[in-house]
Amino acid sequence: MKPHSWKIWKTAITAALAVLLAADAGFGFFLWHASRQNPESLRADRSKLETQAKLLKADVLRGQRIRASMPQAGKECDRFYREAFLDPGTAYSEIESDLDQIAEKSGLRMGAIQFKQKDVKDRDVTELTIGAQMDGNYSSVIQFINGLERSKKFYLLQDLELQSAQGGGIRLALQLRTFFRNT
Repeated sequence: MKPHSWKIWKTAITAALAVLLAADAGFGFFLWHASRQNPESLRADRSKLETQAKLLKADVLRGQRIRASMPQAGKECDRFYREAFLDPGTAYSEIESDLDQIAEKSGLRMGAIQFKQKDVKDRDVTELTIGAQMDGNYSSVIQFINGLERSKKFYLLQDLELQSAQGGGIRLALQLRTFFRNT
Protein backbone atom coordinates (compact mmCIF):
# COMPACT_ATOMS: atom_id res chain seq x y z
CA MET A 1 0.00 0.00 0.00
CA LYS A 2 1.07 3.49 -0.63
CA PRO A 3 1.90 5.68 2.34
CA HIS A 4 -0.87 8.09 1.33
CA SER A 5 -3.54 5.34 1.33
CA TRP A 6 -2.21 4.16 4.73
CA LYS A 7 -2.90 7.58 6.13
CA ILE A 8 -6.50 7.54 4.82
CA TRP A 9 -6.93 4.00 6.14
CA LYS A 10 -5.65 4.97 9.60
CA THR A 11 -7.88 8.06 9.68
CA ALA A 12 -10.97 6.00 8.72
CA ILE A 13 -10.23 3.36 11.35
CA THR A 14 -9.59 6.03 13.98
CA ALA A 15 -12.87 7.76 13.13
CA ALA A 16 -14.78 4.45 13.27
CA LEU A 17 -13.20 3.61 16.62
CA ALA A 18 -14.09 7.09 17.91
CA VAL A 19 -17.73 6.61 16.88
CA LEU A 20 -17.83 3.18 18.54
CA LEU A 21 -16.23 4.60 21.68
CA ALA A 22 -18.77 7.46 21.78
CA ALA A 23 -21.69 5.01 21.32
CA ASP A 24 -20.24 2.78 24.04
CA ALA A 25 -19.94 5.77 26.37
CA GLY A 26 -23.57 6.73 25.58
CA PHE A 27 -24.83 3.24 26.37
CA GLY A 28 -22.70 3.16 29.51
CA PHE A 29 -24.21 6.46 30.68
CA PHE A 30 -27.73 5.15 29.95
CA LEU A 31 -27.10 1.95 31.94
CA TRP A 32 -25.49 3.90 34.77
CA HIS A 33 -28.45 6.29 34.88
CA ALA A 34 -30.95 3.41 34.78
CA SER A 35 -29.10 1.60 37.58
CA ARG A 36 -29.39 4.67 39.80
CA GLN A 37 -33.17 4.17 39.99
CA ASN A 38 -34.57 2.45 43.04
CA PRO A 39 -35.30 -1.26 42.42
CA GLU A 40 -38.77 -0.78 43.91
CA SER A 41 -39.42 2.00 41.42
CA LEU A 42 -38.29 -0.23 38.58
CA ARG A 43 -40.56 -3.05 39.81
CA ALA A 44 -43.51 -0.63 40.04
CA ASP A 45 -42.82 0.62 36.50
CA ARG A 46 -42.62 -2.96 35.27
CA SER A 47 -45.89 -3.81 37.03
CA LYS A 48 -47.59 -0.79 35.43
CA LEU A 49 -46.32 -1.79 32.02
CA GLU A 50 -47.50 -5.39 32.51
CA THR A 51 -50.95 -4.16 33.56
CA GLN A 52 -51.11 -1.83 30.57
CA ALA A 53 -50.05 -4.68 28.26
CA LYS A 54 -52.81 -6.91 29.68
CA LEU A 55 -55.40 -4.16 29.15
CA LEU A 56 -54.22 -3.59 25.60
CA LYS A 57 -54.38 -7.33 24.88
CA ALA A 58 -57.90 -7.43 26.30
CA ASP A 59 -58.89 -4.50 24.06
CA VAL A 60 -57.46 -6.28 21.03
CA LEU A 61 -59.35 -9.47 21.90
CA ARG A 62 -62.57 -7.50 22.43
CA GLY A 63 -62.07 -5.82 19.06
CA GLN A 64 -61.52 -9.19 17.39
CA ARG A 65 -64.72 -10.54 18.97
CA ILE A 66 -66.63 -7.48 17.77
CA ARG A 67 -65.23 -7.89 14.27
CA ALA A 68 -66.23 -11.56 14.29
CA SER A 69 -69.78 -10.69 15.41
CA MET A 70 -70.31 -7.93 12.82
CA PRO A 71 -72.02 -10.17 10.24
CA GLN A 72 -74.47 -11.39 12.91
CA ALA A 73 -75.10 -7.83 14.11
CA GLY A 74 -75.82 -6.76 10.53
CA LYS A 75 -78.36 -9.57 10.17
CA GLU A 76 -80.00 -8.56 13.45
CA CYS A 77 -80.21 -4.93 12.30
CA ASP A 78 -81.82 -5.99 9.04
CA ARG A 79 -84.29 -8.20 10.93
CA PHE A 80 -85.11 -5.33 13.32
CA TYR A 81 -85.66 -2.99 10.37
CA ARG A 82 -88.00 -5.48 8.67
CA GLU A 83 -89.93 -6.49 11.79
CA ALA A 84 -90.06 -3.38 13.97
CA PHE A 85 -90.46 -0.71 11.30
CA LEU A 86 -93.93 -1.05 9.85
CA ASP A 87 -95.04 -1.18 6.24
CA PRO A 88 -96.37 2.27 5.24
CA GLY A 89 -99.52 0.75 3.73
CA THR A 90 -100.70 -0.71 7.02
CA ALA A 91 -98.75 1.31 9.62
CA TYR A 92 -101.60 3.53 10.81
CA SER A 93 -104.14 0.75 11.29
CA GLU A 94 -101.57 -1.55 12.95
CA ILE A 95 -100.54 1.17 15.40
CA GLU A 96 -104.11 2.12 16.24
CA SER A 97 -105.04 -1.53 16.74
CA ASP A 98 -101.96 -2.20 18.88
CA LEU A 99 -102.55 0.85 21.11
CA ASP A 100 -106.25 -0.06 21.50
CA GLN A 101 -105.31 -3.60 22.57
CA ILE A 102 -102.71 -2.37 25.06
CA ALA A 103 -105.17 0.18 26.51
CA GLU A 104 -107.92 -2.43 26.75
CA LYS A 105 -105.65 -4.96 28.52
CA SER A 106 -104.51 -2.31 30.98
CA GLY A 107 -108.01 -1.00 31.68
CA LEU A 108 -107.70 2.47 30.12
CA ARG A 109 -110.39 4.14 28.00
CA MET A 110 -108.74 5.27 24.80
CA GLY A 111 -109.56 8.65 23.25
CA ALA A 112 -108.75 9.85 19.76
CA ILE A 113 -105.33 9.21 18.29
CA GLN A 114 -103.55 11.85 16.22
CA PHE A 115 -100.78 11.09 13.75
CA LYS A 116 -98.13 13.41 12.36
CA GLN A 117 -95.77 12.14 9.70
CA LYS A 118 -92.28 13.44 8.83
CA ASP A 119 -89.68 12.03 6.42
CA VAL A 120 -86.26 11.43 7.92
CA LYS A 121 -83.67 12.85 5.55
CA ASP A 122 -81.24 10.30 4.02
CA ARG A 123 -82.54 7.40 6.14
CA ASP A 124 -85.25 5.82 3.96
CA VAL A 125 -87.70 5.83 6.88
CA THR A 126 -90.60 8.03 7.92
CA GLU A 127 -91.02 9.22 11.50
CA LEU A 128 -94.53 9.04 12.84
CA THR A 129 -95.48 11.06 15.91
CA ILE A 130 -98.52 9.68 17.73
CA GLY A 131 -100.59 11.69 20.18
CA ALA A 132 -103.23 10.04 22.35
CA GLN A 133 -105.30 10.63 25.48
CA MET A 134 -106.66 8.00 27.82
CA ASP A 135 -108.58 7.89 31.08
CA GLY A 136 -108.20 5.38 33.90
CA ASN A 137 -106.49 4.85 37.24
CA TYR A 138 -102.83 4.95 38.19
CA SER A 139 -102.22 1.19 38.02
CA SER A 140 -103.83 1.10 34.55
CA VAL A 141 -101.42 3.81 33.39
CA ILE A 142 -98.46 1.78 34.69
CA GLN A 143 -99.80 -1.35 32.96
CA PHE A 144 -100.24 0.60 29.72
CA ILE A 145 -96.65 1.88 29.78
CA ASN A 146 -95.46 -1.64 30.55
CA GLY A 147 -97.54 -2.88 27.59
CA LEU A 148 -95.86 -0.32 25.33
CA GLU A 149 -92.45 -1.62 26.40
CA ARG A 150 -93.47 -5.22 25.70
CA SER A 151 -95.17 -4.52 22.38
CA LYS A 152 -93.69 -6.06 19.25
CA LYS A 153 -94.07 -2.63 17.65
CA PHE A 154 -91.28 -0.11 18.09
CA TYR A 155 -92.39 2.90 20.18
CA LEU A 156 -90.37 5.71 21.71
CA LEU A 157 -92.14 7.47 24.56
CA GLN A 158 -91.49 11.13 23.85
CA ASP A 159 -93.80 12.91 26.28
CA LEU A 160 -96.07 11.83 29.11
CA GLU A 161 -98.48 14.05 30.99
CA LEU A 162 -100.77 13.01 33.82
CA GLN A 163 -103.76 15.09 34.91
CA SER A 164 -106.61 14.42 37.25
CA ALA A 165 -109.83 13.49 35.50
CA GLN A 166 -113.47 13.49 36.56
CA GLY A 167 -114.45 10.85 39.07
CA GLY A 168 -111.03 10.68 40.76
CA GLY A 169 -109.27 9.03 37.81
CA ILE A 170 -106.24 10.06 35.82
CA ARG A 171 -106.08 11.44 32.31
CA LEU A 172 -102.97 10.32 30.45
CA ALA A 173 -101.80 12.41 27.51
CA LEU A 174 -98.84 10.91 25.75
CA GLN A 175 -96.79 11.41 22.68
CA LEU A 176 -95.02 8.49 21.05
CA ARG A 177 -92.74 8.19 18.08
CA THR A 178 -92.29 5.28 15.77
CA PHE A 179 -90.96 4.76 12.28
CA PHE A 180 -92.03 2.99 9.15
CA ARG A 181 -89.89 2.00 6.23
CA ASN A 182 -90.24 3.72 2.91
CA THR A 183 -89.29 0.68 0.84
